[in-house]
Amino acid sequence: MRDFSDDLGALRQRVDEARVYLRIDELRADRPRLEIEASRPDLWDDPDTARRVTGELSAAIEDIEMYERLLSRVEDAETLHELGREEGDDSVEAEVAESIGALASDLAELELRALFTGEYDDKPAICEIQSGEGGADAQDWANMLLRMFLRWAEKRGFDVELDEVSAGNEAGISSATFLVEGRHAYGRMRSEHGVHRLVRISPFNAQGKRQTAFAALKVTPFLEDVPDIEIDEKDLRIDTYRASGAGGQHVNVTDSAVRITHLPTGIVTSCQNERSQHQNKDRAMQILRAKLAELQRAEREAELSSIRGEQRSVGFGSQIRSYVLQPYQMVKDLRSGHETGNVDAVLDGDLDGFMEAWLRWERSGADSVGE
Repeated sequence: MRDFSDDLGALRQRVDEARVYLRIDELRADRPRLEIEASRPDLWDDPDTARRVTGELSAAIEDIEMYERLLSRVEDAETLHELGREEGDDSVEAEVAESIGALASDLAELELRALFTGEYDDKPAICEIQSGEGGADAQDWANMLLRMFLRWAEKRGFDVELDEVSAGNEAGISSATFLVEGRHAYGRMRSEHGVHRLVRISPFNAQGKRQTAFAALKVTPFLEDVPDIEIDEKDLRIDTYRASGAGGQHVNVTDSAVRITHLPTGIVTSCQNERSQHQNKDRAMQILRAKLAELQRAEREAELSSIRGEQRSVGFGSQIRSYVLQPYQMVKDLRSGHETGNVDAVLDGDLDGFMEAWLRWERSGADSVGE
């Protein structure tokens, strides 16, 4: 029987490393406290605290149980390998090899957790799409991007709240704002922050010429509790309007949509998804507070890129990723170099490969700076 000792030893080391970056010892120590808090009969008297406690408990249990399952599987493979070697039983070789392959794959997925080191990586993400250069094609492209990100979130089981969509002048949308909630939502979505470029035969060009269009995604961590942000009502201009209805069933068509402009900074937030004007205003104010908190951090750190990366003009030479449909098919990230020829899958939400490649690219850059 083949000797798998080195493979199993490497897997054991990776599981030991997972214990460290998942903070398993800390989670085990903190779990009883969280369970006591979660079982309090008055917990939901404060919904924000309840969501925080139940979320922390759920995440702790998930990580502890995942680590314990991996450890158990490594131990089972080690035992089977040892027995096979002792008894000279070649019949278990295929089973051991299969276990090693499955464990290696699962650990590779888990090791992405070690890349989520940002202060806000586990927060929800406020995402804003804005069409750029390219006329009707750019507005259509913005709508395609919106669908792509919504499909990605749906596939991952993340919750998405589409707060505002503005229809384009000729086609598609000019802008959209949505909130993504899930494990490491901001940590994953920040990889998409920047300008996205589309090259295709334009459906809006009667001569069938190739057209380049641009749209940008802006990603901000959503902080529900930002007590240090004080907003003077005199600094706000609040407009109400009828929702445009762009985005199909995602948007409620009502007369209660709210747009808030923070006059000192020029920051604009909108919401048209809630049922009442009051609810729309509350949500727009939440988003405004998160944006002002980010602006405050950026001013304090004197570098906006430390939070969400550089934002450039939405046009030629500024893209982070190119999506080429003609004359060939290719999606390529210009930062990490990750690429694929399956454009349809990417536009249907298959983004994990690009997000993971970007996280590894970002980490390699941080490591080289630290050397």
